[in-house]
Amino acid sequence: MADAHAGHATAHLTEDASRRRLTVALALIVGLMAVQVAAGIFAHSLALLSDAAHMLTDAGAFVLSLVALRLAARPARGNLTFGLKRAEILSAQVNGAALLVLAALIVYAAIRRLVEPAQVGGWTVVVVALGGLVVNLVATWQLAQADRRNMAVEGSFRHLLTDLYAFAGTLVAGLVIVTTGFDRADPIASLAVAALMVWAAYGLLKHSGRVLLEMSPEGLDVVEIGQAIAEHPGVSSVHDLHVWQIATGFPALSAHVLVRPGDDCHGIRRALEMMLGARFALEHTTLQVDHERSHELLSVEPAHPREE
Repeated sequence: MADAHAGHATAHLTEDASRRRLTVALALIVGLMAVQVAAGIFAHSLALLSDAAHMLTDAGAFVLSLVALRLAARPARGNLTFGLKRAEILSAQVNGAALLVLAALIVYAAIRRLVEPAQVGGWTVVVVALGGLVVNLVATWQLAQADRRNMAVEGSFRHLLTDLYAFAGTLVAGLVIVTTGFDRADPIASLAVAALMVWAAYGLLKHSGRVLLEMSPEGLDVVEIGQAIAEHPGVSSVHDLHVWQIATGFPALSAHVLVRPGDDCHGIRRALEMMLGARFALEHTTLQVDHERSHELLSVEPAHPREE
């Protein structure tokens, strides 16, 4: 019981620390976004405006993650038997979808700029991109220290990581414009930003989709788990084995286990729960353990008429 309370307290401390780091990163991103919008308009740079648009989704992702963390921390009650732990999964889905929509808009604008290039202020792009790299490194470091096992936090971290690469690409584009006057480097950098957004969105949608489809958690082999249960002393067979993930770091298992006649069902169940926790880190298990049925057939004889 003491260990359970200690784990619960540790989880709360981790969530509080993640919320603080998300808040710091959000403040940095909003300030940088405002500077980028002004600089992008001044320098006619689509790359800077693309970065600013991406940072707008970053800010939205951070707000969504903060709300998801708050909701997921609420205790289970009433019809919410698992609380709102899957709020983080929905947050990751929204983040991934937003990245895809924004990537499509940036690709459209970049293609137009490639066809009809605009004159871009290269030095403005270089200076803002350098400043963005520094701010983004600080914000990324903040979230790298948070609990990235939480999908809402991981979604925000992926946003920042793509921003970091985007700023590097924008810096290169600015240097190319300054040294060669090749203005099309700006929309080309924007296309690179869009590609990074699609990559980040794919990862978020894939991982959150696995949870929503109740697939087994990555790293857990259902066949291996089934064999471990079936090979346990006293177990005859295992049926209806299901392994899924309720939320980040919350895997669950249910199964119907048959044991030999005369064996202790409750003792075997307790032993299986300990084995699953120690070997596969499965703490939330529901095992129905029954005795194997006898193979003898029921014999029914015809009734004889009573003699008078």
